[in-house]
Amino acid sequence: MNSFMRTSRKWVRPALPALLILLWLAAAGVGGPTFGKISQVSSNDQAAFLPASAESTAVQEWQHRFVDSSTVPAVVLVTAKSRPTDGELEVLAALPRTMGAVAGVPQGAAGATTGIAGPIPSQDGLAVEYIVPVADAGDLKTVVDGLRKVLAANVPDGMSYYVTGPAGLGADLVGAFAGIDGVLLLVALLVVFVILLLVYRSVVLPVLVLFTSVAALCAAIVVVYYMARWGWIKLSGQSQGILSILVIGAATDYSLLLVARFREALHHVESARAALGRALRGAWEPITASATTVILALLCLLFSELNSNRSLGPIAAIGIFFSLVAALTCLPALLAVFGRAAFWPFRPRLDTATAHSIAPGIPGVPGPGDATAGRGLDGVTGLWRRISLVIARRPRVTWVLSLALLVVASGGILQLQAHGVSQTQVILGPSNAVDGQAALAQHFNAGSGSPVVVIADQAKAAQVVSAVESSGGIADAAVYTGNSRPGPDSVPVARDGRVMVNATLKDQADSDAAERVVVALRRDLPAVDAGVLVGGVSAIALDTNVTAQHDLATIIPLVLAVILVVLMVLLRSILAPLVLIGSVVLSYTATMGVSAVVFNHIFGFPGADATVPLFGFVFLVALGVDYNIFLMTRVREEAQLLGTRAGVLRGLGKTGGVITSAGVVLAATFAALGVIPLLFLAQLAFIVAFGVLLDTTLVRSLLVPALSYDLGARIWWPGAAGKRHGKSV
Repeated sequence: MNSFMRTSRKWVRPALPALLILLWLAAAGVGGPTFGKISQVSSNDQAAFLPASAESTAVQEWQHRFVDSSTVPAVVLVTAKSRPTDGELEVLAALPRTMGAVAGVPQGAAGATTGIAGPIPSQDGLAVEYIVPVADAGDLKTVVDGLRKVLAANVPDGMSYYVTGPAGLGADLVGAFAGIDGVLLLVALLVVFVILLLVYRSVVLPVLVLFTSVAALCAAIVVVYYMARWGWIKLSGQSQGILSILVIGAATDYSLLLVARFREALHHVESARAALGRALRGAWEPITASATTVILALLCLLFSELNSNRSLGPIAAIGIFFSLVAALTCLPALLAVFGRAAFWPFRPRLDTATAHSIAPGIPGVPGPGDATAGRGLDGVTGLWRRISLVIARRPRVTWVLSLALLVVASGGILQLQAHGVSQTQVILGPSNAVDGQAALAQHFNAGSGSPVVVIADQAKAAQVVSAVESSGGIADAAVYTGNSRPGPDSVPVARDGRVMVNATLKDQADSDAAERVVVALRRDLPAVDAGVLVGGVSAIALDTNVTAQHDLATIIPLVLAVILVVLMVLLRSILAPLVLIGSVVLSYTATMGVSAVVFNHIFGFPGADATVPLFGFVFLVALGVDYNIFLMTRVREEAQLLGTRAGVLRGLGKTGGVITSAGVVLAATFAALGVIPLLFLAQLAFIVAFGVLLDTTLVRSLLVPALSYDLGARIWWPGAAGKRHGKSV
């Protein structure tokens, strides 16, 4: 029997890593092709992410009853520097027929266009406008590109053309997201590879870590793809980009922690397999606790009223889960195969002095009221020894100055303008649709093609139209008759005793001024018709911002409560988790303060999306706690041997390098989001990158260790970690 067990163990040990590697290769093989298909189940329609309770959602449902179509209007604008000649006017008059031939634009009998309004001349005679319905809402970019090609071929020389409005802006937004699958991932992987080369000076190890990260992403992509395909979640381009960055960053961070433990063990254990076992025993708890904390924090987004936020929660949580599984299965299997060769050409050498000695203290480094305070730095050299000495000599001065710096930086949060921006300001790169909106405002009412939609009682239609027209910011209003050019004999379309009123805005539909018009209409119209509903593009933007503000007030306390409970369970303490939570919250406010100043005065951004503070909070707090978990679990481990103050110094010295490297990697991967020319992703990239660096360099390196050192064993209250021989240290 013993012989059989020994034989089985002999075969299992090499077979298990090989099996795990094959499984992850299979996951990568399946997930890789899925990247090319995920856009098929992705949507960037802002209206689709609103809650069912929003007034604009109710209006949209009524619109589908009046208009038996899912078309999205495109505003085609042709401008000239001088009044067109008769010949040019004939060409412009024929454009509806040529545009109607584009696939995705509804056609009638014998190829006649239906529903295309125009040409509508401007009062100055220098522009004509067409309202073109786009039936293929799922592929706006293809249809809009087709319209632009037709215009390029048919618009007279010397004239400019634009395809704008909801369809044009939506198509350009899709184009901006086009880099997520390839460019974003390539940039992120390249940045991580370079950082890993610099950190480990190894050619092999960066490849092993990146394979682990990519395998985790491939597995996550497959699950997310099918969840979106089955309608369980709503996937957007921004969620897709965040998933890629989050998985690459998190999987690399977890891998770095395991690799650091493995390399440390290789100095004390001759067998690479034994060293790997020791590394796994030391790393699995902080890695699992860290991933669990982030997953639970992300799942708090399920309580969001915005479907985009609610969907991002499970999408990102799935990514973190596979990052955890890959770091604890795929990477260990690879390290088991490569052993010390993973660090080639600088392989860790066995240190014959393997005993863990406890230094009797550091001369000239007295602690606050404790002669043993300088202990724990045996074997710690370089920068982290110097930082630890500073903390040991002046713990209170260190944490007070760090705290003051964070408080001062937090003052900038008063300048944060996270009240939403117009859709024309979302796209940072060149956009024909954005340029078209500016040109439209010069020749027509800027809200043309994106009306405010009012659902009113049929019996009160005339009074509602009159009230809408008398409202400031409205150019004209009319009851929907089903005709692109209603005449005096047109009959209003009614559904269940209600009519639809379309009101043209004077300002751009996605501007602050347009949202103020919606607010005024919702305030005043109920006096005319108690059951009136106000919706449309402007209302959707307004309701999105209001809902985002509500989510911020709801989810932040929930995330903090969940993380606090996890930390209490992990550290078996109440005071330590409170200190850690307070530190990351202050780090978040400081980051948002600095970001507000940078956005307003350096980058010149017009503002920020209303969801930016919430996304920044969830990522920074969850990921900031990550690094504190890495630190404090090691401190608690060392404190049980050395006492709390010595444990703080040794824990900081042993984790300082790897946690800082992990922070740099995560900051760099999130910074890669900046390659996508979208305001939201550019701002999120800066916030998370700067916040992670601030957390790893100031909060986790100075504030938390110095405060923990100053508190001594009291940091574990009411636990008992760090109490040795009846004496609290």
